[in-house]
Amino acid sequence: MESLSLMLRLKEKKFQTFSQNVEKIKSLNDKYPRTKFNINKFALLTQEEFKAKYLSPMTPIRPAHAPEMSGSGIDIPDSFDWRDNKVPVVTGVKDQGACGSCWAFSTTGNIEGQYALAMKTAAVSLSEQNLVDCDHHCMTYQKQKACDAGCDGGLPPNAYAYVIDNKGIDTEDSYSYDGYDETCKYKADSIGAKISNWTFVSKDEGQMAQVLISQGPLSVAVEADMWQFYFGGVFYLPCGTSLDHAVLLVGYGTETDVFLQEMPFWTVKNSWGTDWGSSGYIFVERGNGKCGINTYVTTSLV
Repeated sequence: MESLSLMLRLKEKKFQTFSQNVEKIKSLNDKYPRTKFNINKFALLTQEEFKAKYLSPMTPIRPAHAPEMSGSGIDIPDSFDWRDNKVPVVTGVKDQGACGSCWAFSTTGNIEGQYALAMKTAAVSLSEQNLVDCDHHCMTYQKQKACDAGCDGGLPPNAYAYVIDNKGIDTEDSYSYDGYDETCKYKADSIGAKISNWTFVSKDEGQMAQVLISQGPLSVAVEADMWQFYFGGVFYLPCGTSLDHAVLLVGYGTETDVFLQEMPFWTVKNSWGTDWGSSGYIFVERGNGKCGINTYVTTSLV
């Protein structure tokens, strides 16, 4: 009887959470009509539960004299999207599950694009599980230290360093994703890509667009606690810059919203599956550092 009573209380709590989230989604749609919100697979989670399961607070260490790539001064078109490239450089949307491994997905997305462009071949999906299990690299600067720790979070620069030192990263097919920490099973004969270096990218969003066009998809970090129920449109809600999620920047454009006003946006590939957002993507307001999207931008170099 006690276990039955506990189950009923848990069900009642989840129903209350769901009901509160339905009201929250309605309120968000009313208050921010340029963005669409909807019930999704996170609807049974409080915001605190969502953050604990799917986000990882980051220590975005950035040494004062770290190399930084600036734009090449090229004229940029009104819109651009690497998903439209004739030879695919962006792989399909993946799902990290309830594991704080976004850093691994952001890293593989960047390396997939960089390697495909360098080799002039279609992008091959790379193994996030390889990074989750095997990468424990750390970055230290002025007494701050951040180490890659599987489902407990990490940083793309550390992951780049691992791939360089490891002389490659395995393919997704050879080392599939499980979504939890396991023993390292890296296989040197299953490498899908290699890189030689990495660099930070300018925080200036105009230069970010230039580097995006000239170099390929970029790894970026954001504060994503308000993304829980995103469904479509340009995300322009107030959000902070306490970085807790890493994603992939693949393009940009401008949308004419419901008020016939133009709103520039970044096209961002997420790692919460295709059943979230706009088939796994989110369009984030461009030009004002929304959600800290310009704060910690990096790319690998092949």
